[in-house]
Amino acid sequence: MPSRTLLATAALMALLGMQRAHAADEAVAQAGAPAQPSAPAQPAAQSAAAAKADKGDGNSGAVQVEQVIVTGTARREGLRKLDASFSITTADEEQIRQAAPSSTADLLKIVPGVYVETSGGQAGANMRVRGFPTPGDGPYSTFQVNGSPLYALPTLSFFEHSQLFRLDDTIERVEVLRGGPSPIFSAGQPGITVNFIQKEAGAVPEGGLRLTTGTGNLRRMDGVFSAPLGNDWGLMVGGFYRTSDGIRDTQFPADRGGQFSAVLTRKLEDGKFMLYARAMNEKNAFYTAIPVVQSPDGSSASSYPGFDALRGYFYSNEMRNLVLETGRQVGTDANGNPIIQRETVQRDLATGRGATVQTYGLTLDKKFGDWTIGNKTNLTTGSVPTYAIFSGTNPTTIGAYINAQAAENGATGGSATFVNGGGAITDLNLPVIRNGMWAVDKDLRSFTSETRLSRELGAGNTVTVGLYLADYSAHDQWVLGQAQLMTVEPHARLVDVSLNNGMQVSHNGFVPPPFSFNLDAHWNGTTTAVYVADEWKVNDKLRLDGGVRFERQRLEGTIANVSSGDLDGDATTLWNNNLSYFNGTTSSLSSKLSRTSLTAGANFNFTREFSVFARANNGYRMPDFDVIRGRGANETRDPVEDIQQYEIGLKTATPLYTAFLTGYYATLKNSQTQQFTNAGSEVLRPNSRTLGVEFEASVRPVKGLELALTGNWQNAEYRNFSGVDGNGNPFDFSSNTIERQPKWQYRFTPSYRLPTDLGTFRVYGTYSYVGERFANAANTVKLPKYATVDAGVVASFANGIDVRLSGTNLTNKIGLTEGNFRDPNAPPSADGVILARPIFGRAWELSVGFVF
Repeated sequence: MPSRTLLATAALMALLGMQRAHAADEAVAQAGAPAQPSAPAQPAAQSAAAAKADKGDGNSGAVQVEQVIVTGTARREGLRKLDASFSITTADEEQIRQAAPSSTADLLKIVPGVYVETSGGQAGANMRVRGFPTPGDGPYSTFQVNGSPLYALPTLSFFEHSQLFRLDDTIERVEVLRGGPSPIFSAGQPGITVNFIQKEAGAVPEGGLRLTTGTGNLRRMDGVFSAPLGNDWGLMVGGFYRTSDGIRDTQFPADRGGQFSAVLTRKLEDGKFMLYARAMNEKNAFYTAIPVVQSPDGSSASSYPGFDALRGYFYSNEMRNLVLETGRQVGTDANGNPIIQRETVQRDLATGRGATVQTYGLTLDKKFGDWTIGNKTNLTTGSVPTYAIFSGTNPTTIGAYINAQAAENGATGGSATFVNGGGAITDLNLPVIRNGMWAVDKDLRSFTSETRLSRELGAGNTVTVGLYLADYSAHDQWVLGQAQLMTVEPHARLVDVSLNNGMQVSHNGFVPPPFSFNLDAHWNGTTTAVYVADEWKVNDKLRLDGGVRFERQRLEGTIANVSSGDLDGDATTLWNNNLSYFNGTTSSLSSKLSRTSLTAGANFNFTREFSVFARANNGYRMPDFDVIRGRGANETRDPVEDIQQYEIGLKTATPLYTAFLTGYYATLKNSQTQQFTNAGSEVLRPNSRTLGVEFEASVRPVKGLELALTGNWQNAEYRNFSGVDGNGNPFDFSSNTIERQPKWQYRFTPSYRLPTDLGTFRVYGTYSYVGERFANAANTVKLPKYATVDAGVVASFANGIDVRLSGTNLTNKIGLTEGNFRDPNAPPSADGVILARPIFGRAWELSVGFVF
């Protein structure tokens, strides 16, 4: 795939060169055209032309008044944002760039009501929506391209949708629907639907090329080009390739790869047809918790001695090539003991949480007399592995570790050596840590198709009938729990331990693990849903809408059963005496479920620039493959989550100011949460209740100056949440604050734009605040509040050259996004040391582009 990506990029650059001379005059001619309101589809280089044409006419507020959105509505022409009876966040290409997202999921930091943890790298984000409880990933977030979900299920273990998608210059805009009518349309996501809308070809050839460098030896090239092909056909192609050592030093490339996209469109009489394809091959190192020092009152965090919390990590070339031990039972001996065929799983930690994914799709929109038919179809295939370190227990000393192993295994002492030629360890106070070394292979396939048939029944009343079909599968191969002993320092060194009674505690750093779990599972699923939606424009001021959806899901899986035992039959080799292996039997699991979702909303326009709305919906989160796998044999509770949301809001947009304010009340019953701790797999079933306010506001007091504020306040609590944890201890967390979600978070972004004859210059900054959170459901471990500062300057010259310099976390703030996920209730040690995952340190990017 890398060679194909490079070849495609080279071809794109050649096209850009051939078209440059012809397109320059055309683009200059377009620069004087008046600004138009946003529409459901825009030309590929609209933002490029805008970079030339932007003379600071101060019309950004007017554009927002007329802004049209297409997500969350059944209307083919979309809906004016101020007329929508739901909350939706939008960002065009320039706004996406100004947000300076470190990854695809990091863009969600601009969305109120969403708290996103992206400290793990390019993929593997944890996305939390409106207080819904979840240990990680993104069960309440569905990512779409051109209105189609990238995968039919919102999440699986070790997989969330942003892993399938990377931002580049082929994206025209993003729309993020929160709650609202989302339980009715498409995949029926009751949380947020993130819809990335690609650029399309316009009336003239145009495009752009951009080169970027930055922290971590970043080297990136982006390109996009579009042109009409004649006979109402048009083509857009583009993509990127990049390599980076990462902000955290890994000793190997942390991010490497790219993607290539193509969009072919055909204008029809009273309609449009579009084909698109997107191929991605990315390798992205994945980061988890490291040791940090927390203040006695839990209000701040600092670096562990010798371990920079902002840039350091355990990864090193010494441990890059991961070799895990496993096995399969091939029979029994004369005594009935299993005969295990030993195997190894070899993986590259540089692949990390990457992806090799292909996405193909089509959209059709056509009017036949009084009827309108629309279809969105998508096929996604590929693999999304996770090869990474996963945190274990708090650091200790090598002396204390040897003594603990000796006491457990009948010895009086032992010794330690460095694995890679370091010799014997004489300093028994050397800090060491046991970290999990896990490998997850996941092959995915998803086919979705949504067909809508609409007709206007009377003036202003449009009824839409929809059919949603999905067929999806996954093949999982996991080796979890195995652990290595290493020094507590960046580029850690592996350590082996031997006892004085002849027992070998470890081999190549691998030590007895806290647990061991292997998985080999094949899954298939289908979803069929039908819905009816009605949108009624009663008059120029009042708009009503409602919908009902009936959904049926079927899941089937086959799992290879596992046992635990001594893989080599040698009791003196402690590291593999209790590892998981496949015992030669299988289990079959299945689920057949159906549910009905409802929504109703109203929007009232006092004026064209000011409206209020109200909304109620009742939606569901159907189980995924891992929910079915993780359910206990005697568990009788329904695996479907029931989610109810009530919203009221106001929206206003004028040339002077813009404001969107939403109050919401949300309840979730029977959450299906699972996580792997040091005690193994833990399944929990909390209920929750959240009361919150989301806000997006901006004011433009003088020409060129904009002051923007976005964020939310919420009070999210567990309800009826008691049981027994993975260690057999009873708990009752009812009324506790839901873990890892702040009450307060907001972003304040002032920006100033100065138009000149040379071009337009813009300077901006962002102050981001994240309030205090709890690292665990027991609310015993605090994560401190933190604030970061970002800034940037942009120079868009009239000749098409575009120069950008941006910096993130300029104050090098240590902000913690999660605690020790494998031992969430572990308190800080006597010296305040905990395991936690900090945000990335100060980083900068410089890009130079040319648009035509």
